[in-house]
Amino acid sequence: VQLVESGGGSVQTGGSLRLACAASGVTTSRYCMGWFRQAPGREREEVALIDSDGSTNYADSVKGRFTISKDNAKNTLYLQMNSLKPEDTAIYVCAARRAQCGGSGILKWVADYWGQGTQVTVSS
Repeated sequence: VQLVESGGGSVQTGGSLRLACAASGVTTSRYCMGWFRQAPGREREEVALIDSDGSTNYADSVKGRFTISKDNAKNTLYLQMNSLKPEDTAIYVCAARRAQCGGSGILKWVADYWGQGTQVTVSS
């Protein structure tokens, strides 16, 4: 199993990025998938979840700006990030669990697989 993130980069405030997480050995239609981020000196933060049934959950800090989605045919998870702010700067990591998400705040502790991450830097 391998989760490989891509799409990170450097943008200015208000810009957009689309992250992708290519999942090999994972059937995204049957997994809970999520995006997390970690900034220097801070704990890993759950950003968005998408369950096997397509239901989604977002952190309050990104609601209305970020959209999580998945393409089950490609086994790929996405995170569309709009109206980016400097406080969004972090390493973004995808994760997968061979079960339902079980609600927000759980995947961080029970994920079966993690990617290596992709850096997102937002300058003011």
